[in-house]
Amino acid sequence: AGGGTGEDAGAHTRPHSPSLGRRRREAAEEEEVDETPQEKKLRLAKLYLEELRQYGTVLFSAAPIPGEATGGVLGHILLSLQVQPPDPASIRVLRGHQLPVTCLVISPDDKFIFSASKDGSLIKCKWEVESGKRLCVVPGGKKGTEERHLGHASHVLCMAISSDGKYLATGDRNKLIMIWDVATCKRLHIFTGHRDAVSGLSFRKGTHQLYSASHDRSVKVWNVAENAYMETLFGHQDVITGLDSLSRDCCVTAGGRDGTVRLWKIPEESQLVFCGHQGSIDCIQLINEEHMVSGADDGSIALWGLTKKKPLALARQAHGMQDAQGLQEPYWISAVAALRNSDLLATGSHSASVKLWKCGEGFRKLEPLWDIPLVGFVNSLKFSATGDFLVAGVGQEHRLGRWWRLKEAKNSICIIPLKRKAAGASAEAPDSS
Repeated sequence: AGGGTGEDAGAHTRPHSPSLGRRRREAAEEEEVDETPQEKKLRLAKLYLEELRQYGTVLFSAAPIPGEATGGVLGHILLSLQVQPPDPASIRVLRGHQLPVTCLVISPDDKFIFSASKDGSLIKCKWEVESGKRLCVVPGGKKGTEERHLGHASHVLCMAISSDGKYLATGDRNKLIMIWDVATCKRLHIFTGHRDAVSGLSFRKGTHQLYSASHDRSVKVWNVAENAYMETLFGHQDVITGLDSLSRDCCVTAGGRDGTVRLWKIPEESQLVFCGHQGSIDCIQLINEEHMVSGADDGSIALWGLTKKKPLALARQAHGMQDAQGLQEPYWISAVAALRNSDLLATGSHSASVKLWKCGEGFRKLEPLWDIPLVGFVNSLKFSATGDFLVAGVGQEHRLGRWWRLKEAKNSICIIPLKRKAAGASAEAPDSS
């Protein structure tokens, strides 16, 4: 978030009183009588955020911020200034899946984690975050028995939860999407229509509209509350490997080896094509309504603005290099996560660590922050809504294949606490984000 005037942006070392802040705002209003209502709203919101930062008491707020709905800079909280390096000893490991964890989601209230794996007999688990207890297990069956069994009969590759916490969607290698009641873990519907593995799912925020992506190269739109199929979108030239969405009636996808990221505008039935990675683009997530991050098997992480076709920032060999059968090649990026409307990112590979990153210089720079030791293939990463913890789904194998196997890894869910610096502990001035 921007920092108001030059005087406001760090010249004062003492917190000022609310009345002083009010007088300053009133003076600024008198000086800028020619501004439009939108400009006034932006300026006052920036000033308000700066005053919060001067106090140092509010580090992050899950409440809406003026401008957040439009994805503007006002929704962008400089959380990286406040997060401390995570303590490896504080990581909690939840065991239960026999085979590699492929995907996970956190409930909107941050109380539960849902996870899935390649395990045919233990397809979906519900975990309580506070206690680490496994509350619900949905067993799977053999292929073709989905109607008789409750769960999936093949690898689950993706899942999504609606923003009201009512519905959970899971997609598998056998072309099926299953819809579940979050509270009871009961299956409500099975959606069919994809012609290959379902590889990405996302609910549009604030709705029960579901987007799905598949290895059949298509994106489908569903209405979960009405149990209805809506439409199909085509454009990718290779399997789609990931998908994400926020509040707008659009979604973004990673196109694997076709080398493109795409933004799909649903009402207009149009798409924007973004190019920047050299390898297969395997994971993607929106940071806010205007920016997204993606990772590829060429080891690169790309930071994108939705108005530019080339990356705003690109980190090559983000997790370093590995010796693969005598050849040096980058560690694949297998998972990316963004704390919504902040400057904090996380990436995963099989390089024995999860990395935290800062989006600097107004989303024009990727700056590495810390490495968090974690052995295994990091197949899924999610931040809690409040930013208090990060969850990693770890396996001995990559979620999409069996190219390598790390025997020393544990198929597990890892909860990584993210502690904040004490109020006022950081005197670092905000950058220009």
